[in-house]
Amino acid sequence: MTTATKWALAVGVLALAVLVAVLPNIGDDPAPPRAGEDLGPARSAAALEPCPKGSGTVQRLAGVEASCLGDGSRVDLGSALAGETTLVNVWATWCQPCREELPLLQSYAAEPGAARVLAVQVQSDAEDGLELLAELGVHLPSVHDGEGPTGPVREALRVPRALPASYLVTEDGQVRFVDDPRLFTSVAQIRETVEAAR
Repeated sequence: MTTATKWALAVGVLALAVLVAVLPNIGDDPAPPRAGEDLGPARSAAALEPCPKGSGTVQRLAGVEASCLGDGSRVDLGSALAGETTLVNVWATWCQPCREELPLLQSYAAEPGAARVLAVQVQSDAEDGLELLAELGVHLPSVHDGEGPTGPVREALRVPRALPASYLVTEDGQVRFVDDPRLFTSVAQIRETVEAAR
C-alpha cells in the first residue's frame, strides 16, 4: 500500500466519522424549550396578586424594568411604585431565611392599613419561584429580576449579596434600605418598621 493510498484512506475514514456524527442531527427539531418558558400552570397555582401600576415616578427606579411573575408583563418600577408607600422585598428560592420571611410579609400585607408589599425574585428560575410562593401560600404581587448574578432592579437598589433584603419606597419617592431589622421575624416588626418610615 502506497503512502498516497494510506493518506486517502485516512481522509476517507475521517470524513465518514464526521458524516456519522452530523447525520443524526440533520432534520431534528430544534432544542426543546427551556424549563419555565410555559409558566401558565405555575402562574395559575401561585395565584399572585397583580403587579402594581402607579402614577408619577420614583426617580431612583425610573426606567428600571422587571417581569411580572403573575402574568409575564413588563413592569417599570419607577412608575409602578410611585405615590404609595411600598415595602420591596428581594428574595431567592435558595435563600432559607427568605422562606421564613415571605409568609410574614403575606400576613402583614393582609392587615388593614398595611403598606403595599412587592416581592422581587432574583438569582433563581421564575418557575421555581412561582412553585415556592404557591407552596408557602404567598400571593404578593411579585416581579422577577432574572436568574443571573445581577439584574436591573438589583443594580438600581444596590442589593447586597446576603438575602433577603428589604427597601421602603415612601409616598414621596424616597428609597430606603431596611437594615434594622435586616430580617423580619414577626408581623409586628414589619408593621413597626413601615410605620416609622411613613
